[in-house]
Amino acid sequence: MTDQLRHVTRALLSVSDKSGLLEFARALALHGVELISTGGTARAIAEAGLKVRDVSELTGFPEMMDGRVKTLHPKVHGGLLAIRGKSDHISAMKTHGIAQIDLLVVNLYPFEATVDKGADFETCIENIDIGGPAMIRAAAKNHHDVAVVVDAGDYQTVLDDLKNYQGSTTLYLRRRLAAKAYARTAAYDAAISNWFARELAIETPEFRAFGGRLIQSLRYGENPHQTAAFYRTPERRPGVSTALQIQGKELSYNNINDTDAAYECIGEFDADRTAACVIVKHANPCGVAEGADLLSAYRKALACDSTSAFGGIVALNRTLDAQAARAITEIFTEVIIAPDATQEAIAIVAAKKNLRLLLAGGLPDPRAPGLTTKTVAGGLLVQSRDNAVVDDMVLKVVTKRAPSDAEMRDLKFAFRVAKHVKSNTIIYAKDLATVGIGAGQMSRVDSARIAARKAEDAARELKLPAPLTKGSVVASDAFFPFADGMLACIEAGATAVIQPGGSVRDNEVIEAADAHGIAMVFTGVRHFRH
Repeated sequence: MTDQLRHVTRALLSVSDKSGLLEFARALALHGVELISTGGTARAIAEAGLKVRDVSELTGFPEMMDGRVKTLHPKVHGGLLAIRGKSDHISAMKTHGIAQIDLLVVNLYPFEATVDKGADFETCIENIDIGGPAMIRAAAKNHHDVAVVVDAGDYQTVLDDLKNYQGSTTLYLRRRLAAKAYARTAAYDAAISNWFARELAIETPEFRAFGGRLIQSLRYGENPHQTAAFYRTPERRPGVSTALQIQGKELSYNNINDTDAAYECIGEFDADRTAACVIVKHANPCGVAEGADLLSAYRKALACDSTSAFGGIVALNRTLDAQAARAITEIFTEVIIAPDATQEAIAIVAAKKNLRLLLAGGLPDPRAPGLTTKTVAGGLLVQSRDNAVVDDMVLKVVTKRAPSDAEMRDLKFAFRVAKHVKSNTIIYAKDLATVGIGAGQMSRVDSARIAARKAEDAARELKLPAPLTKGSVVASDAFFPFADGMLACIEAGATAVIQPGGSVRDNEVIEAADAHGIAMVFTGVRHFRH
C-alpha cells in the first residue's frame, strides 16, 4: 500500500498521559511537521523549546468552559475529515480557511483511573473526555488520509514510517491505527456506561458493553488449535490480571483460568485470621486448608489429593515464606500466586526456572460487588458476582441434634470452599481441611461417592487406617433433592451437613438425618457454579 502514502505536514497533539510526548514531538519537528496542540500539552511542548501552535489560534476561539470546549470546531474536524482527493472538500477547506491535519495524537482523560481511585461522582464526570473521542473517531473514519494515534506505544511505529517513506505514512499503518482507535473509544465508552449503571443501580441496562486492553497475546487457547489473548478490564480486582510475574514461563490460557479460580477461592480466607492454601487443577480446588502457617496449610491441602495437585496451581493468602516455598517446590507445580513473597522464598522458587511466581499485591474481596460474563451463541450472559459469604449468613439448625462447635467451624469452612467448586459439589472437610472433593457431576450422589472414593485413595497413600471422611462434615452447594445424596455422605462417615435447603423434599432429608443422628444446618443461600 506504499502507493497510497500520505505526507504528514501538520499534527494535532492533545494528550492526558504525556509519556514519551516530548521525544515524539521533537522527532516530528525534525521531519518538518507543524505542531498544533492544546492546553497542558501545548505548554509542555513549548517549554521543551519546540515551536507549537495553540489550537485556539487555529480555530479563532479560546478554550472555554473549564476546557470543555476547545477542539469541537469545524476548523479541527474539517481538517481531520476532509477527503484530500475530493474537489468539493478541497474547495470547502479553501473557502473556510481550514487547514488539513494529517496526524492526530490523542489519549483520553483518565476516566478509568479516576474511578479506580474512588473519586466522587462529579470528579468522575469531569474526567469524561468529549473532544478527544470525537476527534479520534473523525480521524479514524478518514484513515485513508489521516493517521490517528491513541497509544504512546505506537509513537515509534509512526516515526519508522516517516523515516522509511520520506515523511509519509502508509495506508497499512493508518488502517491498523484506525482499528485500534475505534477499539479504544469503545472500551472507554464501555467503562463509562458500566460506571453509570453501577452508580445508578441499574441492574440490566438496555445496552451493555465490555472493553479491555491487551495484557498478553497467548500462544493458543484452551486447546492448540484455538487462538487466544488476555485483556485487562477497568476493574482493579487483585488477582492474575494485576499480578507481577516474578519468574517462570509465559502464562498459558489454562494457567490464567486456573490461577484466577485459585486466587478467588483463597480470597475467602481472611489472612489476619488464618493462613490458608488452595490447590487448583482444571479450575477446581483439589485441596484447601487453613493452618497455623502457610507450610501447615499447604501440607494439609496437599494431603486431600496429592495426585491431582501434581501440575496444579497453588494460591496462598499470606506472604510466601521460605518454608512454604521449599515444600511447594518439592513437586511439579505450574503457578504459585500470593499477595507477596520474601526474598528468600523468591530465591528458592527461582531454582525451578519454569515455575511461575505471581505476586498480586493483595487479596480479592469476596464481598465486593462486580459482574461476571459468559458467552453463549449470539449473546452474553451477565450476572452479579457471587459475593455471598457464609460468615454473613443466618445458619438454621433443622435437625434434632445441633452441630458441635468443632463441627460448625468445619461446616463453615466446607461451605466457603463449595462456593468455588463446579456444580454439583460435595465437600468433605475435617479440622479445617478438605478431605474429599466431588466436583462437576450430573448427579449429587455421584459427587458424594467420588469425593469419598478420592478420600479412600488419599488414605492409602498416606497409610492411614481409615479415610479422613470418617468423622468429617459435608457441604453441598445446592439442596439435596432426595435423601440418597446425603445418605451416601453419611455412609462415608460424615457427622454433620451444611446445605442451602429449599427442596420440596427437605422434610424427607431432615428425617433421614435425624434417623442417623446427623446434625444439619441450612444456609438459605445456593452456590451453583457452572
